[in-house]
Amino acid sequence: MNAEKDSSPDAQAPGLEQLLSRIYPDREKLKQRLSRDYATARVVFTNGCFDILHPGHVSYLFRARALGDILIVGVNSDESVRRLKGAGRPVNSIQDRCLMLVALACVDFTTIFEDQTPIETLRILQPDIHCKGGDYIADELPESETVRAYGGRIEILPFVPGYSTSSFLERIQHNS
Repeated sequence: MNAEKDSSPDAQAPGLEQLLSRIYPDREKLKQRLSRDYATARVVFTNGCFDILHPGHVSYLFRARALGDILIVGVNSDESVRRLKGAGRPVNSIQDRCLMLVALACVDFTTIFEDQTPIETLRILQPDIHCKGGDYIADELPESETVRAYGGRIEILPFVPGYSTSSFLERIQHNS
C-alpha cells in the first residue's frame, strides 16, 4: 500500500487547531464570542508581554484564573514589546507567545493589543476582574479609571520571587 502521508498541521500535532481557535487577534470577535458563549461567566483579564514563559508566569496565570470562570490574556504585539523592552525583544513572536499561553490549562483565550497599555482592550472586553501581577497600586494604574467606569474591579497578585524574563535573558548572556 502506497498511502500518502498527511502533512497538515493537524496530522502533525493533534489538538493544535483547537488551541489556535482560542487566539483572537480581533478583540471585537472575542467580545462577540464571550457574549454568545459565556454571558454568565465571571471573566478575568490580565495582560503582558510573556516573551519567555517561565514558572513565575505560570503560577501567576493559575492564580489569576482562580479568581473567575474564564481567563483572557492580552498579549502585547511584537511592536509594542519593542517599544516597551527595547531592541532585540521580543525573543518569541506574537504567534508563538499566544500559542504557548493558550496551551496552559488555565488560559481560555488570548488577544493581541498594539498599545502600551490594555485600556482599549479593557474598554472593549469589559472583564469582571482585571488582574495585574507585581507591586502595583490599583488606583495608580493607567487603566484603573476605565475598569471602574464599566463596573469592573482590579486585583493585584504578587509576583513569584526569583523569576523574570529579563533576569533569565541576563543568565543566558552570562553563561554564553
